[in-house]
Formats: sequence, C-alpha cells, structure tokens
Amino acid sequence: MSVLRKGDWMQTATGREFWPLDPRPEEVCIEDIAHALANQCRFAGHCRQFYSVAQHSVLVSRQFSGREVRLWGLLHDASEAYVVDVPRPLKLFLSGYGEIEDRVMAAICDRFDLPREMPKEIRVADTAILADEARDIMLPPPRPWTLPYDPLGISIEPWSPSFAKDQFLWEYRNIVNRQGGLG
Repeated sequence: MSVLRKGDWMQTATGREFWPLDPRPEEVCIEDIAHALANQCRFAGHCRQFYSVAQHSVLVSRQFSGREVRLWGLLHDASEAYVVDVPRPLKLFLSGYGEIEDRVMAAICDRFDLPREMPKEIRVADTAILADEARDIMLPPPRPWTLPYDPLGISIEPWSPSFAKDQFLWEYRNIVNRQGGLG
C-alpha cells in the first residue's frame, strides 16, 4: 500500500522522484542539485552571458574554510534545484513559495546534516557577491544597486553548465571527504 504524499512528484536529472510539496531527506541527491543548478541562470537570465546558480554557489562556498559553513555556502541555494531560482523582487509576492522553499531546504539540511538556519556569514557573502556579479556579468544598471555590504572582491568569468556542475561536485566532495562526513 502506498503512502499518500502531498502534491505531485517531478523526475530529477538522475531519474528519481522528488515531491516538492512533500520533500524527504532521503530523496535529495547531490548530483541532482549540481545538475539543476548548473543549468539555471542567475538573475532570471538577465546577464550578459550565462552564469549559473551552481557557479554562484561554488564561489560563495570558497569564501570560507570550516566544513559546515563551506557546505552551507555550497548548498545555500540548493532548494532552487527543485523549486527554481526566482528573482528576489518577485519571490516575496508568490504566495506559498517561501513555505515550499523552506520545506525543501529543511529536507536538504537534514540530508546533509546541516543546521536548518543559514549562518549569518553565508547571508552576508550571498549579498556581497551581488556587487561582484553586477560588475562582471550585468550591463551597467539604470540606477545604483543598494547593497548593505562591500563586494567580495572576486572576479567572475562565467563557466559552462558542464564545468559548473563538475566544479560543484568537486567542491562538495572536497568538503565532505577532506573534512569528514557525508562522502
């Protein structure tokens, strides 16, 4: 007898079922996350050239040294592998989206043994990198972006989706294998 699940399932890149409205940690797969994020463009595609969520995540992760904070940096947008990257100005107005994203992120945190609350330093880096991204991958803005933090000071050269996926998986394996954990 099958257990009833909320919503419907989607097929992932590795051929698994994933239920975005009823996510479970055991259904989260790092290869699915890497593949999906490598094929999603930041800023709803409004960049001078393709720049993936996976590359963004790797760049955030590489700003840190401890296992947990590096893994959080890599996975801070991992829910977008299952519920897509919605631009910040729109996200607040999508009724129910935040709750769905939070449930997916909770399953991801449980799968990778991360605390459910994102560390403050990841929130800061995720906002600070916006200035680097705006400078390197966007056209000049029609008006200045109002950002509360200085840029990270990194240069961004967009990667291909396949390279971004490889780098994401390399980063993940480097974090968990070198410092112990989920291998």
